[in-house]
Amino acid sequence: MSVAGPALPAPFEAVGGREGVSRIVDRFYDLMDSRPAYRELRTLHADDLMPMRRSLSGFLTAWIGGPRDWFAAHPGKCMMSVHANVRINAATANQWVAAMAEALNDCGVESVLAARIGTAFAAMATSMARTG
Repeated sequence: MSVAGPALPAPFEAVGGREGVSRIVDRFYDLMDSRPAYRELRTLHADDLMPMRRSLSGFLTAWIGGPRDWFAAHPGKCMMSVHANVRINAATANQWVAAMAEALNDCGVESVLAARIGTAFAAMATSMARTG
């Protein structure tokens, strides 16, 4: 007799694969582009968000267990190195985390998975924030 339950889907499948990641990223940038609460974060980005939408979608796809195309196309890069010259402070880091949490929720990501992803995002964003 086995006591193991059914296997849980990997995070990449649980969010809906590439299409799910793209929906989350699009919602994130739509929120950032439209909500006054994310205005300071928005100013860190170029007027045209399409390149960022593609890049973040590719990165997150790989980061949550999908195909690693982004890493193959950007050898030796990580989010820390990509953002090394961006003036991220605690406020913009918090705005990024809040907008992403809202996007995860709006896209119907299961709450326990969204919380796990959000915790990792908060750690990433906090480590990128600089003082002064």
